[in-house]
Formats: sequence, structure tokens, C-alpha cells
Amino acid sequence: MGLYMDVHVPSAITRGLLLRGTDVLTAQVDGTTELTDPDLLDRATELGRVLFSQDEDLLAEVTKRQHSGKTFGGVIYAHQLAITIGQAINDLEILAQAGTPEDLVNRVEYLPL
Repeated sequence: MGLYMDVHVPSAITRGLLLRGTDVLTAQVDGTTELTDPDLLDRATELGRVLFSQDEDLLAEVTKRQHSGKTFGGVIYAHQLAITIGQAINDLEILAQAGTPEDLVNRVEYLPL
């Protein structure tokens, strides 16, 4: 499964995943660093990727969509203080290797696993 990294994700997590061969696209590379949370979620969904974020505000948008029935491609969330960079890399690699984007449609997966 391809991951879409929110602009707030530390680059060390992205680099670690890339070194392990994980399919990762960052908001910076995609040119979407200025998008609002709803637009960023739409962009990841449009690309068939699961959005990884450490932005707690994004969870409000996800909850709104879950209640309204508006489809989104899935979110993996980790609070910045609840996970180390190494844990994030390991858990994201597991999810990306073992899952498909369809597994997370309209869902939020919380890290650490």
C-alpha cells in the first residue's frame, strides 16, 4: 500500500521508510504543503494512498467524514509524543507491506500498533 505523508511528518520517518523500499509520497514532493486538511485527505484518496499524519486536527475532519458517509482513502495516525521515529518506521512498514489501501478505506489506524 502506498503511503502519503502529511507535511508535519518528520523527514527521518520518510527517509527510513524509503530506505526499506516502502512506497512513500510526501506532501512536499507532491506540492501540496499548503492544502487544508480536507483537501489533503482528498488528494491522498485521489491517488489511492493512505494518509499518514501526526496532526491531531486532521482527526476532526476524519470523524466528520465518517459521520457524514463521505468516503476517504484511510488515515494512519500517531500522536507526536506517543511514538518514536523508529517505532513509526517499523509500524508503517508493517502496515504498508501487509495491507492494501482497501483495508483502510473510511478507517483510522492508530500507532503504535
